Amino acid sequence: MPKRVPGLSRRKARAVIDEGGVFVDKTRVKVAGRTVRAGQVVEVNVGGAVERTEPPPAPAIVFSDPHIIIADKPAGLVTAPTPESDRGDLLDQLGEQFGEVYLVHRIDLPTSGLLVFARTRDANKRLGDAFKVHDVDREYRAVCAGAVTAQTIDRPVDGKRAVTHISVLETFAAATLVSATLETGRTHQIRLHLAGLGNPVLGDHQHGGETSRQFVPRAPRLALHAAVLGFAHPATGERVRFASPLPDELARWVDRLRSPPKTSTP
Repeated sequence: MPKRVPGLSRRKARAVIDEGGVFVDKTRVKVAGRTVRAGQVVEVNVGGAVERTEPPPAPAIVFSDPHIIIADKPAGLVTAPTPESDRGDLLDQLGEQFGEVYLVHRIDLPTSGLLVFARTRDANKRLGDAFKVHDVDREYRAVCAGAVTAQTIDRPVDGKRAVTHISVLETFAAATLVSATLETGRTHQIRLHLAGLGNPVLGDHQHGGETSRQFVPRAPRLALHAAVLGFAHPATGERVRFASPLPDELARWVDRLRSPPKTSTP
């Protein structure tokens, strides 16, 4: 028997279809009048895009040539299509601007920073191979709770080997700004490794970065930024390296951490 999705009006249903949130037998469909046969499975993914009143944020293009694109992704922009939508994500925006673009890797929705995309199939394969053998320089900036010491964290993530190299850049009253260099690239690797130390990334709602009230001012969002990206150029073989400073909202917040408000004495 067909079932109505609770809270999904006709207008919202149309929006979900337009956004690409409806699948029939695991295939995304965008034709509202498509006939569905008995036994077919219809999946409806209602995401935040349906309620979105403003367009998704746009990336900064750091570099482009006929083979690659380096984009600086803002926090809050998804890297690639999701079950809820195939519109407005970073890959979609780059495709609108550059034409054929290939996804090489991702960073989390709340994380900002550098990503490389391929513009040819050959570049995509070469870059994909480099990521598989970890021949890519990936360095992040993170502000985590408490005091952290320089160390290498070698702890599995989802049953797979995961290695993160931590160095201390600056210490604050109750937090530390660190450089986190990935030797491997597992999902949420830095966030999980720092949380496992008892020093979660501030602003991390999933892994304990919001459990303490001692951090004032609170992080404006996840305090994690992909700051450095380096690899062998897929066409020339030359080693290239790109860098991105902390975004303004994080940079201003870090400045406030450097000068915590003074407390009055009775």
